[in-house]
Amino acid sequence: MRKYYQYFGLALIMIFSFYYTEKIALIVLNKNPLMQSIEEQKGSYEEDYVNAVIDGDYIIPGINGLAVNTRESFYEMQEMDAFNHYYLVFDQVKPEISLEDNKDKIIHKGNTKLKQVSLILANKSSISEYLQAKEYKANLLVDKSSYEKNSYFEVINNEVEAFSSLENTLNLNKENKRICVIHEKNYNICLKNKNYLVEPTLTLTSNNYIDVKNNLESGSIILIDSNAILSDVKLLLKEIKYKNYDVVYLSELISEENSL
Repeated sequence: MRKYYQYFGLALIMIFSFYYTEKIALIVLNKNPLMQSIEEQKGSYEEDYVNAVIDGDYIIPGINGLAVNTRESFYEMQEMDAFNHYYLVFDQVKPEISLEDNKDKIIHKGNTKLKQVSLILANKSSISEYLQAKEYKANLLVDKSSYEKNSYFEVINNEVEAFSSLENTLNLNKENKRICVIHEKNYNICLKNKNYLVEPTLTLTSNNYIDVKNNLESGSIILIDSNAILSDVKLLLKEIKYKNYDVVYLSELISEENSL
């Protein structure tokens, strides 16, 4: 029993020793001129988070805030011993109202502050061939029969009967972004699996280009229907470029990660 108390006492001494050593090191670090410079200037580079916007069953994702990690920033600048904002290290700050806490809501557009749009292909066609040749990012709806490993496009599970089987395949191939483009046949299973629920903002068909063009805005999620024509897609891409929007994968559009 005596040895037990001795070991226990030694353990306590070691714990307090580490604690006070850390406290002393922190005091010394905070008095360093470089650290003080980081503390003084960090506010100019930090960003507040943007809350997600919820409207009934629908949600527009938020954007993480950015907080300077002063200690890691100090270590990055330590060698040059001078403040340089290019070497600041940031921590992501989750919004108070976040998509991650509201995955039962339906995403119908991305955050408009990011000036991005996403394209979803209903199937492979001359349109998908064109987008790949021009290196446009896009998403492709797939089922068990149409899925191909290592596709150029970011794939979305559009299977109904074999939804779970395709999910497992996507997981094994590290291609699962856990996104569903919802319709009445897959809504419940997507909700149960806690996938991101997405409803396109716009759908481009063979005869509604003008309507899509007039309603195109930052954050738009555009489904390119199976009967859409390549010439209209080319015109739409020109309009997207004219409005200075970036075409990104859907996983990027709905992500709340602040890309700095």
